[in-house]
Amino acid sequence: MAVWYSALLFLFVVLQTVSLTQNADVISGGADDRNATGDGGGGGASSSDAARCSDTLVCRDGIILPAWRPIDSVSTVDKAFRAVVYFLAMIYMFLGVSIIADRFMAAIEVITSQEREVTIQKPSGETVVVQVRTWNETVSNLTLMALGSSAPEIMLSIIEIIGNGFKAGDLGPGTIVGSAAFNLFVIIGLCVAVIPNGETRRIKHLRVFIITASWSVFAYLWLYIIIAISSPGVVDVWEGIVTFLFFPATVISAYIADKKIFFGRFLNRKYRARLFSTVVVAESRDNIEMGEKGPMDGGPDEDAELREFEKTRKEYIEILRELRKKHPDIDMRKLEEMAAVEVLNRGPKSRAFYRIQATRKLTGGGKIIKKKTDRLDALDAAPATNADEAAVTRVYFEPGHYTVMENVGSFAVTVTRQGGNLDATLYVDYRTEDGTANAGADYVYAEGTLVFFPGEVHKQFQLSIIDDDIFEEDEHFYVRLSNVRSDGSSPPQEAAAGARPTAQLVNPFMATVMILDDDHAGIFHFENPETTFPESIGEASVRVIRSSGARGLVHLPYRTIEGSAKGNDDDYEDDEGEVTFENDETEAFIKIRIINKEEYEKNVSFEIELGKPYAIDPHTGEKIEVREDVDDDELERMTEEERIATLGRPQLGDISKIKCNISESVEFKGVVDKLLRKANMSLVVGTSSWREQFTDAVTVRSGDDDDDDDNDDDTERESKQPSCSDYVMHSLSFFWKVLFAFVPPTDYLGGWAAFCVSILIIGLLTAIIGDIASHFGCTVGLLDAVTALSFVALGTSIPDTFASKVAAIHDSYADSSVGNVTGSNAVNVFLGIGIAWSIAAVYHAVRGSVFVVNAGSLGFSVTMFCCCALVCIAVMLVRRLPPVHGELGGPPRFKYATAFLLFGLWIFYVLMSSLEAYCYIDGF
Repeated sequence: MAVWYSALLFLFVVLQTVSLTQNADVISGGADDRNATGDGGGGGASSSDAARCSDTLVCRDGIILPAWRPIDSVSTVDKAFRAVVYFLAMIYMFLGVSIIADRFMAAIEVITSQEREVTIQKPSGETVVVQVRTWNETVSNLTLMALGSSAPEIMLSIIEIIGNGFKAGDLGPGTIVGSAAFNLFVIIGLCVAVIPNGETRRIKHLRVFIITASWSVFAYLWLYIIIAISSPGVVDVWEGIVTFLFFPATVISAYIADKKIFFGRFLNRKYRARLFSTVVVAESRDNIEMGEKGPMDGGPDEDAELREFEKTRKEYIEILRELRKKHPDIDMRKLEEMAAVEVLNRGPKSRAFYRIQATRKLTGGGKIIKKKTDRLDALDAAPATNADEAAVTRVYFEPGHYTVMENVGSFAVTVTRQGGNLDATLYVDYRTEDGTANAGADYVYAEGTLVFFPGEVHKQFQLSIIDDDIFEEDEHFYVRLSNVRSDGSSPPQEAAAGARPTAQLVNPFMATVMILDDDHAGIFHFENPETTFPESIGEASVRVIRSSGARGLVHLPYRTIEGSAKGNDDDYEDDEGEVTFENDETEAFIKIRIINKEEYEKNVSFEIELGKPYAIDPHTGEKIEVREDVDDDELERMTEEERIATLGRPQLGDISKIKCNISESVEFKGVVDKLLRKANMSLVVGTSSWREQFTDAVTVRSGDDDDDDDNDDDTERESKQPSCSDYVMHSLSFFWKVLFAFVPPTDYLGGWAAFCVSILIIGLLTAIIGDIASHFGCTVGLLDAVTALSFVALGTSIPDTFASKVAAIHDSYADSSVGNVTGSNAVNVFLGIGIAWSIAAVYHAVRGSVFVVNAGSLGFSVTMFCCCALVCIAVMLVRRLPPVHGELGGPPRFKYATAFLLFGLWIFYVLMSSLEAYCYIDGF
């Protein structure tokens, strides 16, 4: 802000000096040679070559605002008072334009951030679905983003033409050229200087930068050609249309450069494949691009999208790991919240984001990311419970599976009801059904009705098991619920009455009862031949089952066997030992420690093998020796006790080895997937409702400097209170904030509703700014051309200045801070001048006249800008070479020398253009 005020003060002093000196020359007699009158257009001073060198500036009514009357015979004090009022009004209008441009850029961010799903097949044949941007980054930067950044200048040029009766004016073109000069010299110079000492920022998409820089210089050369060479003083229809058509040509050529089409055959390339990396780094002899492998390198476009997706995902995984190291005891939910903010802070950001952030911090709106995390959390909100489901009472077994020993005698089975009206009396029938176990031989048949009295949610009934001394396999039977009803009514009666059921059976409404034989030491085996658990489980429990008996104390050896998963604390901890089964114990667990590497995709495995089980004498603790190689004849000669001991010895089952798959943590992967979804910056800058917009409008938040973010912990950042300056700026901008809260939220119609309404408001405000600037210039004695290239251009570039400064400091590359400046400058001419002059040329052609555009100050200003722009671009390209190695930053002596040079170019441009406008030097 201090830089902008200093520049503004310097401009005012210089231009007032030039203006007063010119007026003094006129009084001394110089005016007699320059006393021609001009055919001016709209508000402010006349724009003809004669009028701009005359001794009198004729103030006229503007397009919207009339001139402050009386116009003639105004005292010096009155002029000073009017100048102050106009100046403050102009600044306040610039503030309003910045805030509505905030809404406009948010709408553009939502539009250009739209994503689509692409199914890509990996070389292995596996298909993966990735989210990719619908809009190409380069295309969006040169179209909607450039339009959003340059909307005030473009709209001012178009509105001035229409408001002046389709006659050329100085304010619109002068603002476009002056804004381009400020952007190229001052903004880039500031970005060079603010980089911390020793650091550099390079342009990543250098080809795109070269293309757009070439177009930006050509745009202003073309502007000079059509007003001074092709048809001097006249703009034909074809010239206006061709000027506009250069806009899509710029976009197409930049897109070709971004996709590297046709470049492969001209550049000598080599590729370096990094071990264990999916990214191939492309190099040329001049290191011209720091990008990834693209379609021109032999890989399809889908491969590039997959590589970019994988690269982004790995970055998010690394962020989670870093946060986990810093906060080892934090729960996953909090970790996810911290990671969401960190991803948005670290991730690449568009120019729209930095523009919006700059405006909101300037006006006491606080940081976008900090105040929008609650909106990201809303994405994970669970859906509301269905009201119809909540009104129905659900009846089921809890649990749905029972395992009992043959000698258990009786045991209780539990039935639960949930939801609905728990104060009503509920009835439900039950009965047993045979499975492999038979009623009367293995269990006692049972049936009956359970009654839930008001307030009761659990009911139990007893079942009995019949014990015998016969060796047999484990058996099971079922218990089924049926005929649930409330207050004694039956379901048929409710259905006949047409009423919705108030109670219903839900799973599990059939329970399974497993009867384990207790006459055998048991058969030991795993439940399944394969199991899977996530790497985040910490300690995996593998279940070992004892079936067909549970008599006696048994020890079961086991050991782990390496597979694709490695032991020695790599993927898991090697283990070898024994599991102990007590008498009547039917299951036990082997504990294996799993190493959590927090990998997004993981699929490795190892095995656990069971050894031969053996019985233990509970009194002596020694192993009971039992012969295993016994034939039928020997069994017949054994006593009953020997035969029972032999036949009832512990044995291994069929599944004595289990494959243990270690997969990625579902929770960890889910967090990464959410981060991939939440990283869309449109969720941060956009709004979903008018309520949210009005809440933001009336709320003041801390606008502390982003530079401190890396040094403050989360608690400190959240506790920072708005400063005095935040409250002051919020108060000044309160009217605009509330007024523009009526703009449709960006979530409506995919952002297009806010886009259309915002650009209409920008057009209205720029029309008023044009009138105020023209009246201000007339009051203080400044020509429209000088007012445009200085004050108006400076005012429209305020948000871009702050946005580029923040982008330069926080981005890894210089594209967001510098790379888009050249594109915006080209778009300014091709849209702002192309559309406005095409409309005027067509209008005059239809009426049989010509559209007159005097070269005058505009031609000289354009020429000066092109010369200085070539110097600036050359300096930026030279800085890529040693010892600087980057467009921005570098060693202090190079950094400050570059910034001083660029600031000097801007001062030289403004001074020379002003001197020519006041006829101190000859123009064209």
